[in-house]
Amino acid sequence: MQIDTSQFPLVWMCFNTPSADANASPFADFEALLARKTVFVLLNDEGLDKGDHEHSSEDMKQTSRWMKQHKSELTAFVKAAIYIEPNLAKRVATKAFALVYEKFWGYPMLMVASKDEALTLAETLLSDQKRAVEQSNQ
Repeated sequence: MQIDTSQFPLVWMCFNTPSADANASPFADFEALLARKTVFVLLNDEGLDKGDHEHSSEDMKQTSRWMKQHKSELTAFVKAAIYIEPNLAKRVATKAFALVYEKFWGYPMLMVASKDEALTLAETLLSDQKRAVEQSNQ
């Protein structure tokens, strides 16, 4: 997985692209994002088909342990993961999974049809967060 933070707070995740450092922890980039202590949105334009890559039982256990250790940070700083999927049937079919995803990760999984929709939604989520912070500081 590769994480592109060049447009932060818009963070592009590419599951089908290997990390630049094959020896680094798969969570190192994510931990660096959380360490910023700033709200951001995850975006993915690969569609909902992630290929045939199966995660081993050990990979899933490691992910679960990591998530539990960082749950409060994930909930606080990740506004959503927005997946771009042009196929309506795939978006609809994924709605039930999105509920499980949010319960596990602590932030919503949202699906849109296009990159323009994804960017508009991301900006809305970030603007809503900014307004909430400004109102709480008054």
